[in-house]
Amino acid sequence: MSELLTPFGVRSGGVRLAGERAGAGPAFVLLHGLTATRSYVLMGSRLLERSGYQVVAYDARGHGRSAPADERSAYGYEHLARDLVAVLDGLGLERAILAGASMGAHTALRVALAAPERVTALALITPAYDPSAAPDAQARASWQALAEGLRHGGVEGFVRAYDFGAVPERWRETVERVIRQRLSAHEHPQAVADALDVVPGSRPFATMAELAAVRVPAVVVGSRDEADPGHALAIAERYATALPGSQLVVEAQGSSPIAWQGGQLSRLLAELAQRAVAAAARHT
Repeated sequence: MSELLTPFGVRSGGVRLAGERAGAGPAFVLLHGLTATRSYVLMGSRLLERSGYQVVAYDARGHGRSAPADERSAYGYEHLARDLVAVLDGLGLERAILAGASMGAHTALRVALAAPERVTALALITPAYDPSAAPDAQARASWQALAEGLRHGGVEGFVRAYDFGAVPERWRETVERVIRQRLSAHEHPQAVADALDVVPGSRPFATMAELAAVRVPAVVVGSRDEADPGHALAIAERYATALPGSQLVVEAQGSSPIAWQGGQLSRLLAELAQRAVAAAARHT
């Protein structure tokens, strides 16, 4: 199977989305998190392409090499979900396995709820959205500080605004290095700042009970709070409970999160694809 990366561009409304595809076979579509790029889902692992799958990854609007939204407010999940469907349509993919991290996980779920016929299986990596949570003024202020730091001070401004005190000391250096790397990859950092203003307050769905309607194989990849306090394990557990037929996977105590390990995450995704094939066979 070819592992050659083929760049593509897809238009979603007035926004041009930049991405790449590689491999051949059943398709995975990778969706990254807020302030990241398409490189930060499988972290460079090529195992899926080598295992007979097509892998599609693209930068969310305003991120990486994708164009900014026409309006500074147009970064909510209704727009992100529309972009995902545009990528599926633009590449001629009737269905795909969606694998999303954080913001990408919420985007994938919104599409799975609105257009279930387009989704073969779901991998939700460190979901953070809690539909039952009351508005948190402190959290909102933190997001706004990051947006303003990036908007007025670039990468260094974002880093100064980031609360590294919430990150365990053993992971702090790694987290800071990755933050600097991924923020430096954006062609339109002002658009990323706009997304920081909008995405944390956007609601991809209204209640956890809605997830009972998602009837495809799913895996939820959680991270222990001591390593990744921004993506609470309790929320991942709630997603896994709410999604029929899903399984929860968490790193061993004291290990680095699976979400940070592209090879291990790829193996989980390959297992999910096999479950999806078996589920399809049972229904034919």
